[in-house]
Amino acid sequence: MTAEEKYMKAAIREAKKAYALDEVPIGCVIVREEKIIARGYNRRNTEGNTLAHAELGAIRKASKKTGDWRLEDCTMYVTLEPCQMCAGAIVQCRMKKVVIGCMNPKAGCAGSVINLLQMPQFNHQTEIVRGVLMEECSELLSFFFKELREKKKLPH
Repeated sequence: MTAEEKYMKAAIREAKKAYALDEVPIGCVIVREEKIIARGYNRRNTEGNTLAHAELGAIRKASKKTGDWRLEDCTMYVTLEPCQMCAGAIVQCRMKKVVIGCMNPKAGCAGSVINLLQMPQFNHQTEIVRGVLMEECSELLSFFFKELREKKKLPH
């Protein structure tokens, strides 16, 4: 198992925490010097807060742990391609690299809809690696939405 797969597995474990709360299963870890310094998972419905995305929670924890808003020496592992809000936060905190499990053709902002992480107009661009444990990340999301559709069909 590669280091990228090892850390993506940790992000998948975070996604499963979201799944257990009936949240869209998206998970994230932030690594610095080969050590996980922050974890996050989607909690939008649980917190009733648009900002409660996996990436933002992990960025907040990583900044607290390092004592700096700049995360220039960190790598983020996230199970689903970041949205525009999270991609913006990744650029703002100057994350060195983002490793993505599966892409999000409808809302992803690391290459699907737009690539906010590598726009030359910004003062920072982030290295991107796509498709690490893609099947596992994708299946978790597919299964969640399939289950959700089945629940909606049941009479209340």
